Amino acid sequence: MVSFKQAVVASIYIAAATAVDITVSRSGGNATGDARHHYGYGFLHEVRIPHVLELTLLTSTAQDINNSGDGGIYAELIRNRAFQFSEQYPVNLSGYHPVNGAALSLQFLQQPLSDALPASLRVGPGNGTSSNPIGFANDGYWGIDVKQQKYTGSFWVHGSYKGQFTASLQSALTDDVFGTVKVDSKAQAGQWIEHDFELTPEKNAPSSNNTFAVTFDPKGTANGTLDFNLISLFPPTYKGRKNGLRIDIAEALEEMNPSWLRFPGGNMLEGNTNTTHWDWKDSIGPLKDRPGFPGVWGYQQTHGLGLVEYLEWAEDMDLQMVVAVWAGLALNGDVTPEDQLQPFIDDALNEIEFIVGPADSTWGSRRAELGHPEPFNLYGVEIGNEDWLAGYPEGWDSYKAYRFPLFHDAIRAAYPDLQVLASAATSDPAGDGATSGPNITDGLHFPKDTIGDYHPYREPDELIEEFDRFDNDIGHIIGEVAATHPNGGTRWSGGLLPYPIWIGAIGEGASLIGYERNSDRIRGTFYAPVLRNLNRWQWAVTVLQFAADSALTTRSTSWYVWSLFAHHPISNTLPVTSDYGPVYYDAGQDTSRGALVWKGIAYNTTDHAPVPVNVKFEGVRPGTKAVLTVLTNAAGDPYAYNDPFTQVNIVNTTSTTLTAGRDGGFVFELPELSVAVLDTDVGVKHPWGGHGGGWGGHWGGGYGHGDGGHWGGGHWR
Repeated sequence: MVSFKQAVVASIYIAAATAVDITVSRSGGNATGDARHHYGYGFLHEVRIPHVLELTLLTSTAQDINNSGDGGIYAELIRNRAFQFSEQYPVNLSGYHPVNGAALSLQFLQQPLSDALPASLRVGPGNGTSSNPIGFANDGYWGIDVKQQKYTGSFWVHGSYKGQFTASLQSALTDDVFGTVKVDSKAQAGQWIEHDFELTPEKNAPSSNNTFAVTFDPKGTANGTLDFNLISLFPPTYKGRKNGLRIDIAEALEEMNPSWLRFPGGNMLEGNTNTTHWDWKDSIGPLKDRPGFPGVWGYQQTHGLGLVEYLEWAEDMDLQMVVAVWAGLALNGDVTPEDQLQPFIDDALNEIEFIVGPADSTWGSRRAELGHPEPFNLYGVEIGNEDWLAGYPEGWDSYKAYRFPLFHDAIRAAYPDLQVLASAATSDPAGDGATSGPNITDGLHFPKDTIGDYHPYREPDELIEEFDRFDNDIGHIIGEVAATHPNGGTRWSGGLLPYPIWIGAIGEGASLIGYERNSDRIRGTFYAPVLRNLNRWQWAVTVLQFAADSALTTRSTSWYVWSLFAHHPISNTLPVTSDYGPVYYDAGQDTSRGALVWKGIAYNTTDHAPVPVNVKFEGVRPGTKAVLTVLTNAAGDPYAYNDPFTQVNIVNTTSTTLTAGRDGGFVFELPELSVAVLDTDVGVKHPWGGHGGGWGGHWGGGYGHGDGGHWGGGHWR
């Protein structure tokens, strides 16, 4: 018997000379159960997820990597705003410059702003100080985008001052000042006083090479100096949230029609050591009480984007949530002994109570004090992150022996309705990650109420080879996935691709279809990491790239593929009759829209001819309308990508209205390396352009009309 992997590889090199004829059955599929075989090994239990509605094809894993939080989706514009530090990242004045010859220095006052923020900035006259006001300027996160819009800001001052402060946004290259505001001083001796202001520039800046400055007249002070801390400036934010998200980045994610958020991501949760992991308690409450922590990606993190901000992010985008709890393992291999684990189990239970507990519970009342008396909607809790990887084998052995069982049992007992997720897949640890079967010698015992988490970072060919990865397995999420290496590349030793490439996006599309085919097992699929600041990053392959200048915010090739699939949800998969390769596909119905949907990719990398396709939905009447949306590569190079600096989008989107023939079939061709969706709801639209309205397709025998203008759901029902 030829293996699926051999068949896939063969299909890549054999020209497709005949049409791909696909028949979609009218009933069956995941919503009504299927007869596919599950692994029967003794330690694996079958996990059936009955009546799964709408597999999530777009979600994100959120963590602060690539300055994607601080300096990214978290809208704060001031870098090093509170002089936070740790043993790994010493306190510094990075981002600050003197104005008019001022002397800037770091101080540790006997009366700090708070225990969390002990360091502050002292501004005083310098040797070259003139009679002009003195102060400081901040570069922001590699610049500040200045537009004619209202900015809200604040700063804390210690020391007596009679007079006014001047806050301004100005060019770092010229003498241009785009906007300024006078702030009356409330500063008093021996106290920290917060000063709030609003600033609206009179014109847009021509570039993002700008700074934010605060100045004052030293003659109005007691001794010529003042101390500053927690210096903050926000542009308008997504949904108008205080301490909220950057609009252009958040909206680019929202446009993808997302469904889930997994946070606080991966390695950031674990921390570098057992004493420096992500502590959710440090990330809630007033900003002056958030100490930040030593991030694992080369910089100190502020905790400005904290637990509440993640929860509000999910709420504002109507996303289901998976929260990961720290499980006693750090990236350096530190393992918490069993007799010292209970406090961290209790801490995880407290975190869950903060999220979902009633307002009269201990931690639910704390959430209510912070402005959200209603519990948030939480789907599941993941125990740790990639515990098969850090500190192997000790970390993995301890996870199997006691860390996972103790966390699992405690969470299940306290919250029986929450889904518990392990931080590993049935194939972990998997060496190069290419194995698709269960690890029966070194794997985790998965209780029947637990699902796994699979993280395939792959070459495009490997993603195609794994198309049937979950045809015979237990339930999982795909917590992190992306095409990170070129075919035949040097894998991890050779570095990542510079940006998501077109053939990689096609491979990801095949994976998404493979997961959707198994939507009774795969609860959600998460691209990771999601965001990359073009000025400092550790991981190049991301869905969105950005910089201070919002004009550089770039939707990658992967963005278009994931978004296309997410805007054409399937609530119930349907059986199909045909072989796979070079076209990989699935089909189903979305009952909320009255639509039939077929999704496919063409992975014909040697024969440049298009692939003829005939899709027949059983019972569809002749004359039924459907729209075929096809994504192709305008550059013609499978390794082409969307470059933020040229702003050339290589993704071509075409939409064509098709009419079912006498046999109810829709006939079309798929170009080489293309992605396609056929949808009988002819009114569905895409945020980057789409097609017009009309009636949804109807199924013979009274299937009913679709809602021509409705996108369908972006969440679990």
